[in-house]
Amino acid sequence: MLDTQTPPQHRPHNLTVDGVTINITSVPDAVASIVSAAQRGDNFSVCTLNLDHVVQLQRRPDFRAAYRRARFVTADGFPIVVLSRLIGARIKRTTGADLVEPVCREAQKSHLPIFMLGSNDRTLSTTAKRLSERFRGLDVAGYYAPGANFDPYSSQADYAIDMIRASGARLCFVALGAPRQELFAARCLDELNGTGLLCIGAALDFIAGTQTRAPSLTRKAGLEWAWRVLREPRRLGPRYARCLAVVPRLVVRTIPQIVDARMRKAA
Repeated sequence: MLDTQTPPQHRPHNLTVDGVTINITSVPDAVASIVSAAQRGDNFSVCTLNLDHVVQLQRRPDFRAAYRRARFVTADGFPIVVLSRLIGARIKRTTGADLVEPVCREAQKSHLPIFMLGSNDRTLSTTAKRLSERFRGLDVAGYYAPGANFDPYSSQADYAIDMIRASGARLCFVALGAPRQELFAARCLDELNGTGLLCIGAALDFIAGTQTRAPSLTRKAGLEWAWRVLREPRRLGPRYARCLAVVPRLVVRTIPQIVDARMRKAA
């Protein structure tokens, strides 16, 4: 909602990273925005910005273009949250895993059918069952597992789009990992009508129990990355090393936004 009471120089700023602006401040803000857009029958996508995504934004023009088309962008990574707060945004970490159940709760109340696109049939069928049990009356219109080597521009992607369209889903959870899920969601903006696509990473695996999420205290302390590295050092170690390497550059590039926000606040 546009703030017309607070002078412009005192309004909170939104962090922008490589042309991508974080415009969602919390889980309640995200849920309300997503459900409202779905009720209007809008096409839109939702992305959750973390350090791994920052690395890919800098390296992949197609990923950057897909991200810039997202209507709603949350702060997933803890460093993103810290930098956002430094420029005056009252922001809380909001991951894809934080969104699924609250969105489903409101989707059930608003009679918004959902679709799930994920890694395998076992995860999807278990998740569909558990969500239906938790939110009685939730319309799970369908799900599809395209496989590990999914190409967002392949005939398999064409088939997935046809399935989503035929299902009548108003919300689609895309749990394929970055960059596949963001590229696919951006493509769907041009090929579907009245469907919101939420890029949510491993969220469906957490619900199904096929993957274990970090403990709550670890997440609140901003140490989920360390917990994950300890569990899967060979797979995740190199990824998080790249993430840590990008932090100094990210901070330097954010300094002008921090200075501008402080100067406007002092004016």
